[in-house]
Amino acid sequence: MITGVHAMVFTPAADDVRTFFADTLGLDHVDAGGGWPIFALPPAELAIHPADSPGHDLYLMCDDLELTMRSLEEKGIEVRRPPAEQSWGRLTAIVLAGGTEIGLYEPRHPSPR
Repeated sequence: MITGVHAMVFTPAADDVRTFFADTLGLDHVDAGGGWPIFALPPAELAIHPADSPGHDLYLMCDDLELTMRSLEEKGIEVRRPPAEQSWGRLTAIVLAGGTEIGLYEPRHPSPR
């Protein structure tokens, strides 16, 4: 029934953020028309959490948080804070052009993959 997930990042620096996903992360992409790139993503997960108000977040996952943080910093990407240990993994955030913050974490929870 569901064949995938389409996530969107809204930012005033769209061209720079597109460059981050294409060049810094090396994600494959196609032009969906009019110069609008659509990026291929690795396998995804969806978690549902209770909250006082509706919302959603985007997190990039990695196998080694320290290594990924160093690699991104070497490419000029700001890591927002030191890693935080959680029961489900290690978490930080990176800052994209235009100020958009995206979570980055090393999962330590069971995965459906």
